[in-house]
Amino acid sequence: MPNTAVTCLPRRLAAACLALAALWSGGTLAATPEQQELKIGFIKLTDCAPLVVAYEKGYFEDEGLYVTLEAQANWKVVLDRVVDGSLDASHMLPGQPLAAAAGFGPPADLVGVAVMGVNTLAVTLGNEVWSALKPTLPLADGLPVHPITADHLKGVVDGVKAGGKQFAMGMVFPTSTHNYLLRYWLAAGGIHPGFYTATDSTGTTDAEVLLSVTPPPQMPATLGAGTIAGFSVGEPWNQQAGLKGIGVPVITAAEIWSRTPEKVLGLRRDFVDKNPETVKALVKAVIRAEQWLDADRGANRAELAKMLARPEYVGADVTVLSGPLRGQYQYEKGDVRATPEANVYFAAHAGYPFYGDAVWYLTQMRRWGQLPKAQSDAWYTDTAKKVYRADVYRAAAEELIAAGGADASLLPPADSAVAGASKFIDGIEFDAAQPNAYLARLAIGQQGGAK
Repeated sequence: MPNTAVTCLPRRLAAACLALAALWSGGTLAATPEQQELKIGFIKLTDCAPLVVAYEKGYFEDEGLYVTLEAQANWKVVLDRVVDGSLDASHMLPGQPLAAAAGFGPPADLVGVAVMGVNTLAVTLGNEVWSALKPTLPLADGLPVHPITADHLKGVVDGVKAGGKQFAMGMVFPTSTHNYLLRYWLAAGGIHPGFYTATDSTGTTDAEVLLSVTPPPQMPATLGAGTIAGFSVGEPWNQQAGLKGIGVPVITAAEIWSRTPEKVLGLRRDFVDKNPETVKALVKAVIRAEQWLDADRGANRAELAKMLARPEYVGADVTVLSGPLRGQYQYEKGDVRATPEANVYFAAHAGYPFYGDAVWYLTQMRRWGQLPKAQSDAWYTDTAKKVYRADVYRAAAEELIAAGGADASLLPPADSAVAGASKFIDGIEFDAAQPNAYLARLAIGQQGGAK
């Protein structure tokens, strides 16, 4: 169930004048959106920022849209409400529309039209686990050397198992970035995170670490209660756990995959087909928000932290939000490091839906058994392009560029697979054109051609 909502309807009359002005901007006539009133969902995380900024700065209204933003309880609610039409669009996990297209989970026909944040998650361990892990880590100047690999965690996990207990960790949804990044980190350290099978929807078959679902804002409290030994979640919930002394963030998304595209703006395909001008206006507003977020080397991030701290948005303390948003990340207390690669929204084409990123998510579904059948390389590409609608993003961006609202460098070359070179913690190279060869190089997990 939604728990908070904000709407720009009270400002609608004043906004109408702005919207009319926006229909003619910079010599480019923008068409009137087919549907002007939209209800958009989000989860309380820092990567909901593009929607919040588009609302607070009036970018939706500039584009002729009257938006209600509604916080959602968890990612399943997001998926269900987009599919049944209760939400017109939402902040969404990339794996949700991709899994629907690939046949994992309930049938639906969804698309992603923009990316909403790069490198916005981390992995946190409880204090007891951290106390056992820390003495095994190499040090430099008295501090642990990063990235911290899961090789060091394996001894702790084995010790828990030897004591007759299970080592359990939390993630936010079976097809979440958090599930796949946590599994990647564990497997790179020689720890099996388990398979999904036809009879095991929990993904714990053969698991050395049991992964279970917890809604993002509830993660610190669940760790504090001792139900789990650690978790993978988006910010600011890792920082909150650390600052409250509940746990210690040990590795960030960028340390696992140097450029982790975290969320998408998701919609039903039939809505996009029926309302192309509405969707174009929506994407334009999100692009403008992402420009604002990364403008002037983060000059707006202090204002953003105050904005997201409001209870109708993320509702965390400004002090908790400020660190990750301003590139200062606290691991163990007193161990604060610069993380300029975290919480990127616009720079280096961060908002562009590269189909190669979607191929990577599909390989992880195959690797962990969510996709039971082997598929050809062409299937990966076709499925990724079907879901990641770069054409919609490009149409919106080109209109912004023509109107003088963005520089031509906003767009990468047409049909680019990925943003550029990226690296993974295990050093294994990902090639979006050869997903089955990539799967064959991963030591733990189901390979492309396996039955």
